[in-house]
Amino acid sequence: MSNEDSDKQSSIVADYDDFYNDSIIEWRDLGARYKSQNIFDVTEGKIYQNVLDCGAGEGSVLKYLDRSSFCQNLYAIEISSSGIKKIEGLNLTKLREVKKFDGYSIPFPDKYFDLVYCTHVIEHVEHPRLLLREIKRVSKSQLFEVPLDHVINVDKYYKELHSFGHINVYTPSTFRYLLKSEGFEIKNDFKTKVNKEILKFDMYRNKKIKKTMLTELKLNLIWPTIDLAKRVFWGKKRYSEFGYSAYTCLVEPAGDLEIMF
Repeated sequence: MSNEDSDKQSSIVADYDDFYNDSIIEWRDLGARYKSQNIFDVTEGKIYQNVLDCGAGEGSVLKYLDRSSFCQNLYAIEISSSGIKKIEGLNLTKLREVKKFDGYSIPFPDKYFDLVYCTHVIEHVEHPRLLLREIKRVSKSQLFEVPLDHVINVDKYYKELHSFGHINVYTPSTFRYLLKSEGFEIKNDFKTKVNKEILKFDMYRNKKIKKTMLTELKLNLIWPTIDLAKRVFWGKKRYSEFGYSAYTCLVEPAGDLEIMF
């Protein structure tokens, strides 16, 4: 990175230092239940020895993996000092080490991990290809999950997405293109929708919308009906690209992509 990029990255690291306060822990813990289940599902019951959480936040996903038979040893790297402090306070039995990193350089040797998972991180990264190459360097298999923010007329949602720190937006095919162009092979993948439990929490707790008959009607009838209409009228291909909320994939290195001139 250039000196200008390096200065900007230092500023980003500082911005995240105090990000993980108590007010967002319950919200993130709820999301982590579904993220961890997606990890179990896409790996289809495989048990790993050494696993790294890249961009571990406050450890909400780590907590669920620590309780499972998913792996023997857990490691974590995180850009935020407050996140690291939260992780250390969890006293996870399988956690061997947690390190702070700059968002790009992963402080471990080549092929140290059997699996690195990186869930809901890539959309925040200014130079995603740099991070992908580092993840590939330190691991034998890789697991990614990204929100599918590249909806139709995505530019209309710029302010909302940017307020979440989502500077990259993807559909399933554009994220697969990114991975394949960096020498990854897709081994297993699927798409998911936001669970109703999360929608309710976001509506009533985060946004503090008053619970009424109309809001419940939206959640239980109007929005599902709109989704069904999209599935019918958009067609399979368009719905597959724009009808889901998240994309999860298990990948492995497939060599470097040969560029022909």
